[in-house]
Amino acid sequence: MTRKAKNRHATRYRWAVWALVLFIALVTAGCAKKAIEAEKKMPVPVLAAVVQVKDMPVQVTGIGTVEAYSTVSVKSLVSGSLDQVHFTEGREVKKDDPLFTIDPRPYQADIQRAEANLARDAAQLAQAEANVARDQANAQNGAVEKRRYQALVEKGVSARQLLDQATATADALDAAVRADQASVENARAAIAADRAAVETSKLNLQYCYIHAPIGGLAGSLLVHQGNIIKSNDTTLVVINQLRPIYVDFSVPQQGLPAIHEYVAKGKVRVEASIPNDTAPVVAGELSFIDNTVNTTTGTILLKGVFENSQGRLWPGLFVNVTVTLATQPNAVVVPSQAVQVGQAGQYVYVVKSDMTAESRPVTVSRILGELSIIEKGLQPGETVVTDGQIRLVPGALVQIKKAL
Repeated sequence: MTRKAKNRHATRYRWAVWALVLFIALVTAGCAKKAIEAEKKMPVPVLAAVVQVKDMPVQVTGIGTVEAYSTVSVKSLVSGSLDQVHFTEGREVKKDDPLFTIDPRPYQADIQRAEANLARDAAQLAQAEANVARDQANAQNGAVEKRRYQALVEKGVSARQLLDQATATADALDAAVRADQASVENARAAIAADRAAVETSKLNLQYCYIHAPIGGLAGSLLVHQGNIIKSNDTTLVVINQLRPIYVDFSVPQQGLPAIHEYVAKGKVRVEASIPNDTAPVVAGELSFIDNTVNTTTGTILLKGVFENSQGRLWPGLFVNVTVTLATQPNAVVVPSQAVQVGQAGQYVYVVKSDMTAESRPVTVSRILGELSIIEKGLQPGETVVTDGQIRLVPGALVQIKKAL
């Protein structure tokens, strides 16, 4: 076979192959078209829900941290040996419950010493006052003698020397009175110091008996019985007040104007829920708005106060926080699982009266729990697909298996 003949043969072969491929493609396309048409005619089982109108709360949400209402680090105001511990760590204590006893014997001895000093100085005061009385009487007699000799000298019946002696004696007696009066003042000052020492000793004795300054939950015992402690040095135990309790949380700064608006009208409700906890939310009220926006995060710190009567909130616990500001009346809502996201944005499949699916774009204003609030795109009473969208195409027949 010549080269020319071989070329013609190869050309015919290639054309035959291309013809076969084209035939297969046409057949496949036809089958696919028929399959799509057949699939459109076969109802797709879906779950659906009716578009509803509800009054929906206007809320701001965030992640919060539980914080003790107050925290006290209990320390001793006196030094000594830790004699007794009167509570169980990790248990609740009431205000003024006994917590610790520091060995009181050194402070009892201080009281006795201070009282003895007080008694001694009181006796010295009495003696000094008696001396004043005695020397005042002597000074009065000396003054009388001085005046008598002065009159006799003026009449010329007594020597001048006797008058000088009487004058010196009177001056000495006056000086003795002044000295006695100074002794009285010193004794009174000593008594005042002794009384202060007695009161200080009694106060130190009271400090030996440490009571709970607040009611709350006692933490770990940090110093055990028998240890020597210094005044105002070592923390003995930390008490956290849990009823009521705070929750700190931050919200975007865009929500601040609305929060201020509703706070001005009255109390603002705050709810806290513990993740993975099926119990009802814990309700409280907004108690604090920080005076500065965090420029790094664009958020502002808020605090809610909760009664926490059941003790479910615990310091350091992370919670989901919801601030309810108002109620939006007549909001159009659908289950959130009905809303899908495509290249053109959010959309839902609407079940028309002929039981075919229509893809319709929607605008979701916000999501609240399991419901999406629709701003635009749906009318109340319409039916939307909530499950099974992956098998749907526009115009497909649907079969509602369960209406929610």
